[in-house]
Amino acid sequence: MFVLVNLKAYATDPVEIAAAAREVADESGARIAVAPQAARLAAVADTGVETWAQHVSAVEHGSHTGSTLAEAVAEAGATGTLINHSEHRLRLADVDGALAAADRAGLETVVCANNPAQVGAAAALGPDAVAVEPPELIGGDQSVSQADPDIVTEAVTAAEAVDDSVDVLCGAGISSGDDLDAAGELGAEGVLLASGVAKADDPRAALAELVEPLS
Repeated sequence: MFVLVNLKAYATDPVEIAAAAREVADESGARIAVAPQAARLAAVADTGVETWAQHVSAVEHGSHTGSTLAEAVAEAGATGTLINHSEHRLRLADVDGALAAADRAGLETVVCANNPAQVGAAAALGPDAVAVEPPELIGGDQSVSQADPDIVTEAVTAAEAVDDSVDVLCGAGISSGDDLDAAGELGAEGVLLASGVAKADDPRAALAELVEPLS
């Protein structure tokens, strides 16, 4: 199971969380990655944790002020990127362009989607994985795997129908080892979470509890 921690723009110390994630990954053998703000990518990558960007733009080198260049993200130490998070929605053509940019830079990709129908559409574009995240559950106290498990199983079915090489991650409300277990039982290959770690009083303990079922 892949655990991808999105730090969003929370008022937290990304380096401290990254170091904790690296320690927990080393101790548990779990695959844990951290996605900080673009300006902190290099600092997070320096901890040795697997580092992901929160977004890359559908652009190449050139006149693109304000864009996040995939090559710059990779040079800063990222090995993957989120695309189309519910807090940074893209048009379908821009999702496709961002995937092309990520591929050009050698970045692994997870495209976020609201529901199983969008998962199928995203899978058709050829990402490495899709993450199903109903927006109403993001940042809440209940995970999608518990609140509406059919969304996860239907997302897995939708992705498999299009391209069975595309993994499905379960997002929204993930915070515990029970959530991780439930996601796996429903067919997900990993989880995408944010506040459950980034806002925790003790992020290291939160991560250790989250991946405990994988030990």
